[in-house]
Amino acid sequence: MAGTGDKDSQRRLEVYQKLKTTLESGQNARSAELSPEERELVADLHLLTLKPVLYVANVEVASVHEGNAHVQALKQAIAGENAQLILVSAALEAEIAELTEEAEKKEFLAEYGLEESGLDRLIRAAYTLLNLITYFTAGVKEVRAWTIERGWKAPKAAGVIHTDFEKGFIRAEVIKLADYVHYKTETACRDAGKIAIEGKEYVVADGDVMHFRFNV
Repeated sequence: MAGTGDKDSQRRLEVYQKLKTTLESGQNARSAELSPEERELVADLHLLTLKPVLYVANVEVASVHEGNAHVQALKQAIAGENAQLILVSAALEAEIAELTEEAEKKEFLAEYGLEESGLDRLIRAAYTLLNLITYFTAGVKEVRAWTIERGWKAPKAAGVIHTDFEKGFIRAEVIKLADYVHYKTETACRDAGKIAIEGKEYVVADGDVMHFRFNV
């Protein structure tokens, strides 16, 4: 009877063959249809073309929605790569960068039928591609954003601030971003009962505003 090690070796060989066939056909490794488990089996190969890719096309303002002939050619070239394409107009972004008021930016974007800047879309797409999210800590002196991987639990997320936070984690006080925006302050959120007390198994959500309790 084959053991677990034999089964893993067989599965690994099957993935190797799948990648070999893909590469020999002139395609990037990310074009191969691999499950998350299969990707994990060959992670130690560190294949460059297996890494996620985001293409960014700089276009004229008139083409920021639908693209142009060059964009269509790029789409055809990367078809089947499992890669995302973002359209950005550097000229438009330069004008947006000169606006200091948020209301002005929204009005400017609306004139071009846009809800957000190309830079914001690029950042959002990059975070999604890399499986990253952001949580916040808000204190009297400063507000900080911390980047973590999606799916991390509270103690590990606390560790990006300081390793002592993870080692001595007791609990996390969590405010959802929508509640913080609505009630404006931590005190108002507390009065409204919008602060949740979470333990070690809590999976941090994108936009959480967190305060950690720890002991070392």
